[in-house]
Amino acid sequence: MRPLHTSNTGQGLRALFLLVLSLWLASCSPSAQVYSFGGPTMGTSWEVTLAELPSGVRVKQLRTDIEVLLTTINQQMSTYIDDSDISRFNQAGPETWHAVPPDFARVLEAALALSHASGGAFDPTVGPLVNLWGFGPTGRRDQAPPAAEREAARARVGWQRLQWDAAHQRLLQPGGVYLDFSAIAKGYAVDRVGEYLSGQGVDAWLVDIGGEVRTRGRKADGEPWRIAVERPLAGTREINTVVRPGDMAMATSGDYRNFFEDNGHSFSHTIDPRTAEPVNHRLASVTVLHPSCMQADGLATLLTVLGPEEGMAFAARHNLAVLLIVREEDGFRELMTDSFRRYTEDTD
Repeated sequence: MRPLHTSNTGQGLRALFLLVLSLWLASCSPSAQVYSFGGPTMGTSWEVTLAELPSGVRVKQLRTDIEVLLTTINQQMSTYIDDSDISRFNQAGPETWHAVPPDFARVLEAALALSHASGGAFDPTVGPLVNLWGFGPTGRRDQAPPAAEREAARARVGWQRLQWDAAHQRLLQPGGVYLDFSAIAKGYAVDRVGEYLSGQGVDAWLVDIGGEVRTRGRKADGEPWRIAVERPLAGTREINTVVRPGDMAMATSGDYRNFFEDNGHSFSHTIDPRTAEPVNHRLASVTVLHPSCMQADGLATLLTVLGPEEGMAFAARHNLAVLLIVREEDGFRELMTDSFRRYTEDTD
């Protein structure tokens, strides 16, 4: 699973796989008013684009409220913050109960549901392995960890060890469990910002946090929002597929931006909790469309762990809208579900 996303280092530890097309701006009519604003968050950046503003609503207030919202989520779910809710749980002694706030609870419940559905390919307790492989707050590494250290970290991983008391919104720390919400929390933050904007009467918006995107309505010129999925090539930015998500969210996970090499072998930041090692297959990137960005975010990582064959089988069973880009000797091969295809457009 992907490393925690809430450091304060530039664009963050996870690469951005989605680009909001600059064409949306170029195609707006001269009289169309577009509002775009953002800032840093979760080790990356956030951006909101609005096609219009309701009467009495001001950009300054929207920005302030969104910054407060994102700070609150970060304070709950960042392992890079020593006194965050998740850090205090991770540092707690065994057999202790911990009350968790509502946002934390929603993300936890979604993560546990994905863990159950995937047989552990998605696992929010993967933190010890993320840290061991150098993709967490403990710092980077340039060599694969020894087998004994991998096994010791693996022994601390297992979503089944978590005991969640939903009725009282509390979680048991059984001892040694280290939660990491990096594969789902950013998408949740996108959802919360979108919900806030709709609550303020904004009917058309695009929210982007580090490449996780959710859109509603249409652009100021009446055209649909258009999002580009990158071709998974290191060191370059090239459009692979253009998507019109409509009132949907879109998230992408891949292995070509955040990795290290040791003795001629590349180690991805996406960790398979079942093997205690970075994923090792031909799947280069996964893009998921879903009404919920939290779900799209988590599913993108889940499918990345499963790989191309298992991933497509999972997508078919659950009727998911997904695009998988697979490495071949002569380039790339696309695997796309029919439910994803209807959102794409020809880029030639």
